[in-house]
Amino acid sequence: MTALLPAPAPAPRPSPPRLPKGLSESSGFPAAPARPLPGFHGAVSDFKRRLLEATLTQAGGNRTRAARALGLQRTYLLRLIREFEIRVPPAPLPGRHAEPGGPPASGAAPAQTH
Repeated sequence: MTALLPAPAPAPRPSPPRLPKGLSESSGFPAAPARPLPGFHGAVSDFKRRLLEATLTQAGGNRTRAARALGLQRTYLLRLIREFEIRVPPAPLPGRHAEPGGPPASGAAPAQTH
């Protein structure tokens, strides 16, 4: 009979890959940096933020039009807005703006004077 040989020792496991700077293990999204990023990456982030803000302002806050103008999917634009914490007022609803000299935007009849 042949004797059983002891099992070989397990091979050492490689260490898990390091996450790039700014990524946390709990989420797959970049964490908001405590201070602006220096150098190239900071300049790119700043450019993206300003481009998104300008395009959203030009589109009157309409995220669909802004995404179309940038050639992005609307859902990706929304992700970038959250990532860069961009605050843009919501787009006005059609037909809800008050015209000078016209009735109030609330639809209430103007007060009558006697």
